[in-house]
This record gives sequence, C-alpha cells and structure tokens, in this order.
Amino acid sequence: MRTARFIGSWVAGLIALALAVTLFVQWIGFALGAGGSSGAPPALFLWMAFGVNLLVWSLVGLVRLGDDSIRALAGRGSGRTDPAAAAADADRVLVRAKHAAAPVGGSGGTGGGASGGTGPSGGGVDGIGADDDTGGAATTATIPLRRLTVSSGSSGREGGAAPGSAGPQALSLAVIIPAHNEAPVIDGAIASALRLFNRWDIYVVSDSSHDATADIAAETGVNVLELLANRGKAGALEAVIQEFDLTENYDGVVILDADTELDEGYVEGARRQLAEPGVAAVAGFVVAEWKPEERTLVGRLISAYRDRLYWMLQYLIRFGQTWRHTSVTFIVPGFASTYRTSVLKDIDINPKGLVIEDFNMTFEVHHRKLGRISMRPGTKAYCQDPFTLADYVSQVRRWTLGFWQTVRRHGVWPSLFWFVLFGYIMEVLLVAVLLLVTAALGVFTLLPVVTSGAVLEFGWYATGYDAVSAVLPLTVVAVGLFVPDYMLTCIMAMIRRRPSYLVYGLFFLPMRIVDSYLTLRTIPQAWTARSDGRWQSPDRATKSL
Repeated sequence: MRTARFIGSWVAGLIALALAVTLFVQWIGFALGAGGSSGAPPALFLWMAFGVNLLVWSLVGLVRLGDDSIRALAGRGSGRTDPAAAAADADRVLVRAKHAAAPVGGSGGTGGGASGGTGPSGGGVDGIGADDDTGGAATTATIPLRRLTVSSGSSGREGGAAPGSAGPQALSLAVIIPAHNEAPVIDGAIASALRLFNRWDIYVVSDSSHDATADIAAETGVNVLELLANRGKAGALEAVIQEFDLTENYDGVVILDADTELDEGYVEGARRQLAEPGVAAVAGFVVAEWKPEERTLVGRLISAYRDRLYWMLQYLIRFGQTWRHTSVTFIVPGFASTYRTSVLKDIDINPKGLVIEDFNMTFEVHHRKLGRISMRPGTKAYCQDPFTLADYVSQVRRWTLGFWQTVRRHGVWPSLFWFVLFGYIMEVLLVAVLLLVTAALGVFTLLPVVTSGAVLEFGWYATGYDAVSAVLPLTVVAVGLFVPDYMLTCIMAMIRRRPSYLVYGLFFLPMRIVDSYLTLRTIPQAWTARSDGRWQSPDRATKSL
C-alpha cells in the first residue's frame, strides 16, 4: 500500500508539472495575442499573479543558498567548530526559576496570598497587592488575578546542557504556551513540547479560560499560570515572563500557540541560529497541518490555500529577507518563535491597543536595532488553520489589522527595513485594488451572459459594457488572471505531491480576493480600532500525538 501511494504521489506530481508547463505556454500565447488586440498588457496579469517582491526576493534567496553552501563547505574544510560555540556565556545564569522550588500540591504555593490548592497540582493564589516577584503574600488585594501550578523539577535544574559545555546545546530555552479556551488542543501542544523539553522548562499561561485548559495543562506536570482576568496573548506573555523571571533564568524563550506541534528538528535548529552572534530572534518555519479526514470541504480548501501561501512567502520571500546580509523580514510568526532573553528585556511586548503581538515584537527588534532575525526551513512547526470560512475571515482580519496597527504605532524611520517594507506595502495595496477592480469588471461583463442579455436593456449598462469589453473582454479577465494563479497551484501540487490541490486551486483566486478586501478594509480601522486585550480562539479539532 505504501509503495502504491508513493508511486501515485510522484505520478500526480509529474501530471501537475506537465499541466503547469502546458498552461504557461498556452497562457503566454493567449496573453500576447489578447494584449495586442485589446490593449491589456500581459505583464499586468503576471505582476498581479506573482509580484515584483516575489521575483526580487527569490533571486536574493538563490544568492543566500549559494552563500550558505559555500560557508558550510568552508567550515567543514577548515575543521572549525560551529560558530555558535563562541556565543556561550561562561557566567550564564542556569538556575531554575524560583517558583519551581515549591512542592507540588503545597498549600502555600509560590504565589502566596491564599492557602489551599487551586487545581490538580495545588498552587497558591497571587493577588493584586503582591509586593514583589518573590511570591510574597499580598497585603491589600481581595480579588485574585492569577493562580500558579509549578512543575516538580528541583531548583537548580538546567534546561539545557551542563554548565560550561560549548555550542548551541549550552543555550537554555524556556517554552511559553499562551492559551485561551484551548482545551481541545492544549494537550497536543504540550505533548509536542515534552518530546523536546523537560517539563519544568514548559510554561503554560491560561488567559482567563472558561474551559479545562488550565486543568489539562496542570495534569501534564508543566508549570501553569492561570490568569483570572483576560489580558490577551501579549498580556499573557508579559505576565508569565515576569512571574517566572524567565529573562533572568534562560538564554532564550520559545513562544508557541496552543495548536502548534514542533518538528523534531525545531529545538536544535533554533538553538543553532540563536547561538549565532547578532541573532535576536528565530522565526519558525510554518507548515500547514494537512489532515483532510478531519476537515470539511471548506476546511480542506482553507488548509490547501494556506499551504500554498506559506510555501511562497517563506521559500520565495522570507528566505531571502532573513539572509545574514539583509534581515528585513517584518514578521516573526507568533505560532513558533524564539527570542533571545536579553532582547526580550528591551521589547515592549504588550503596548496598549494592538490586536496581535508578533508584528509589534518584530518591529521592535528592527526599530531598536536589537539584532537580526534568522529563519531556516529546517526549523519547522505545524499549525492548525481555521476550519470554517467565518474563522478564516476573522483570523485574516485580525492579522491585517494587527499589521496596520503596528505600522501606525512605529511610524517610519530611515533603514533598509523600511525601504523594503515600503515597497512591499505599495505592491500589496496596488495588487489588492487591481484584484478587486478586475473582479468587479469580471462580474460586470458576466452579468449579460448570466441574464441572457437582460441587463443590456438599460442604456447606461449597455454603454458601460461596450466600453469595458473593448479593453478587457471577459475571456481576457478570466484567462489572464486565473491561469497564472492556477499555475502556482499546479507547482504546489507537484512539490507537495497532493493531486487534490488541483481541485482546491480552482477556488484560490476568490480566496485572494477576500484577502485583498480585508487588507484594504482594515487600513482605516488601524486608526480607529483599539484592542482591550481579549481574544477568542477559533473552532479546533482535537490533536493527538
């Protein structure tokens, strides 16, 4: 059976490649002929499908690939050790967080303030009036804000290798998993992290969850901070970092979403990159989870569309933008990111009014000149994309609004980063406008066909139809815009060896139009909308490892 599937996947890949080549040849011939007769330039459709940014950064990525290969060969030839060894600090603080010293089930806990257990592991309750971060008793508060459940790892236990060891393995990493009503998936994310980390290095912060998120996390033996007031993801990150003094007890912090599953090579890749001099943050390489048996038709369409989008953005754009000579990427995805703790001390993680944190944290690194951002395809993690169209629209709106809010907050400053960002923004806006206008013109010219010419009885419509058809006939709009986009889908179907993409790809262009609308719609909202920190998780499918 496995052999048949393997052969079938490769046959599907070859069919997709042949289809992509055939479509490209036919499209070029059609576009050249249509462009000469109607005045519609073929280059316009190519630009709307692929973009200048994709071309430029793909070329930069090829240069980086050659540079990385030469450096790797030179390093092997000279017998040099990994450059990360030079980044290990001899006096690095490797003691465990003070909270980990508390016994599980203890009545006092490390939060002080109130006695008695608050969950499966017992922990105390910390109130508003906690006098400092040592867990002293609250003196003035009457309303509890957070509960602590700490791992049974003994104090002084290191999360990385033994003190004094060289190389990236000497870097100690803490894992933070912020969650809000994530009971269906939180155990899967924790199980994924437990394969690569000790339980006392994993910190789950339940942000005012109304389900069993905190209880499920506590049963696994990891550290749990339960916030009783909803602060949002950024506020939850800020709270757990402060509560456990993570920036003083670790070299780096890994931030995961509650639906993230880490690849086995993630930790090694993150440590190697973080150990390179000048690296402030490591961007995880996102891979769309593909479990079609757990999804509806719409859910599979969303997952397939996201898979193509992630592949293009990361291999063809972000790979070049995270080269050591460029470092201009504008996003370290919050689903799986790693930050050096010395950098986190200088980042404003939770500014008021922003709906998401990852764009802001990335801009902070660039704006404050805290170091460069690294990304390598081997440092992978798997995410669960939305299952419904409503959740998809909500997520895209949140992402785009967060991006424009971050641009507004940080403003413009002279830098290569902003030069690149400006070019990206201009292209995104122009393509979004043209996509929407072209789609509207396509519907305008399609209505006479659908209504059997009834709409042409209106004089103004007939005049407009003649004018539009003279420049952009319906066939030119359909073929000129759809085929280049579908060619990308054929290439993805070949690379991923998933023939079903050839079917789902028929609907990717409408998905792009939805994205374009939300991109433009959220621009004015960035100056009017303010977030109170609350967040809502989409529908989830239970994860099992």
